[in-house]
Amino acid sequence: MAQPLDADRLAEQLQRPGNRLAPLYTVSGDEPLLVTEAVDALRAAARGAGYTERLSMVMDARSDWSAVIAATQSVSLFGDRRILELKIPTGKPGKPGADTLARLAEQAEKQPDADTLVLISLPRLDKATRESRWMQALARGGAMVDIASIERGRLPAWIGQRLARQNQRADNATLQWMADKVEGNLLAAHQEIQKLGLLYPEGQLAAEDVERAVLNVARYDVFGLRDAMLAGDTARTIRMLDGLRAEGEALPLVLWAVGEEIRLLARVAQARALGQDVNGLMRRLRIFGAHERLALQALSRVQPGVWPAAVQHAHEVDRLIKGLSVPGRLSDPWEEMTRLALRVAAAGARP
Repeated sequence: MAQPLDADRLAEQLQRPGNRLAPLYTVSGDEPLLVTEAVDALRAAARGAGYTERLSMVMDARSDWSAVIAATQSVSLFGDRRILELKIPTGKPGKPGADTLARLAEQAEKQPDADTLVLISLPRLDKATRESRWMQALARGGAMVDIASIERGRLPAWIGQRLARQNQRADNATLQWMADKVEGNLLAAHQEIQKLGLLYPEGQLAAEDVERAVLNVARYDVFGLRDAMLAGDTARTIRMLDGLRAEGEALPLVLWAVGEEIRLLARVAQARALGQDVNGLMRRLRIFGAHERLALQALSRVQPGVWPAAVQHAHEVDRLIKGLSVPGRLSDPWEEMTRLALRVAAAGARP
């Protein structure tokens, strides 16, 4: 009764009216979020079908597998149906485990409506394991749910689908920006998507709102510092830096907010000097909305030759943070960080 399923087909099957659960499910995959969601969906469906008790075991090659068979044959004190969850983190049950799993699969084939529904969780399986006798038996005896990893190229679309579940939307560039920031970590992406659902209403999300929600981890707001620097507001720039330092914010994060902005605008300034498409480049660099307006303001105020020197200055501040000395720079990295930010904020200011 082999039923190869992926995560989407499993969800569709479980939501189908009148769907009858298989007696045995085997879920394999290396994405913790997706595996957890698939297992949670199976638990919910099983509870809805009357499997009200739940017994969980973590097994490996050295475990006592006789306890598994005993669990399927014991009768609940109240006559309730139960879910038996077997988690095999190594994916290697050993010979006793392999024999037990094959026996469970045979029971499932003979009793498709048993009082115990078996749910087996495994990591992603290699070719040899997939072709093993016990895996072939599990495939015949129940449903195989293979949870594929989300490749980096598919991540923006996946984020968009998750946002759609909470009736929110973002443009393609913003989805790509989010994918870049979570670096392929689905759990991190999931948390940021949930945060957006709590912070903003349904509908289209503004790029600058997404940026602030996803990366605003500083209590004194490193993005406020960036904006003050771009706007040429020297007093606010100094005030923000003093506040970040007093709050105990990590200096590498502050340097990232300032240094990354300087690096991006150095690229834009160079493109402008070469007569290239500045607007298209800013789109590719994920510079949108209010951020774009401030960036253009800074580019108009700061002389083109300032940007390469500021990029080098940022590298030197990074060396200071790492405890290295830099000739011509202050020994206090926070003080040198202030000088770096003012290099942009105060540029073009009237004497």
